[in-house]
Amino acid sequence: MEIITNIVEFLSKYYSYFLKGTFTTLQISFFGVIFGSLVGVLISLMRLSSKKIISRIARVYIEIVRGTPLLLQLYIVFYGLPMFIPLPESRMFLGTLAVLLNSAAYVAEIIRAGIQSIDRGQMEAARSLGMRHGVSMRYIIIPQAFKNILPAMGNEFIVLIKESAIISTIAIPDLMYNADTLRGITYKPFMPLVIAGVIYFIITFTLSKILGILERRLAASDQGSEA
Repeated sequence: MEIITNIVEFLSKYYSYFLKGTFTTLQISFFGVIFGSLVGVLISLMRLSSKKIISRIARVYIEIVRGTPLLLQLYIVFYGLPMFIPLPESRMFLGTLAVLLNSAAYVAEIIRAGIQSIDRGQMEAARSLGMRHGVSMRYIIIPQAFKNILPAMGNEFIVLIKESAIISTIAIPDLMYNADTLRGITYKPFMPLVIAGVIYFIITFTLSKILGILERRLAASDQGSEA
């Protein structure tokens, strides 16, 4: 009971740090996965392109991102990229950019696998009806692939929320950064971390449950359409 009382007292005094940090974490993760998905779709289509040079560019990008730590990518975007490209000097912008560029590589592979899981006969049937390749991908292949990749996309979003904690290294006040700040202010090295961990767990657990419900509804709709 004493531990619970101490946590309640701690939260009543410093709850604003956790609220602001949680909002920042969710904001960066949300924009990271949304824009990362858009870039990922483009990269996946490049990866599947019949033109070798375009396919190789996409493959090199994916391999570099997947083969290097997110922390290194964050430092390159934050310290190196503005030296060559005029970018806003905003920590939030650059941190989100690093996260979305990282997420795009993984999303691209998820989407590529989803597209390739669709029977090639459907593309051939669409082309035989006079539909262009791009139109066939947009209206026939990608919508079907979306159902197949939804679980993997959901997992990517959950992973991104946890991995976004690394942006605290460039002083973005996310949940992890604010927890570290409280450790220095209160001289309590353990309690802020425990509370931050509980918040991360609540977010990811809730998202996993929501995704599970969505997957079951999609599966039910597929069974209903087959019947």
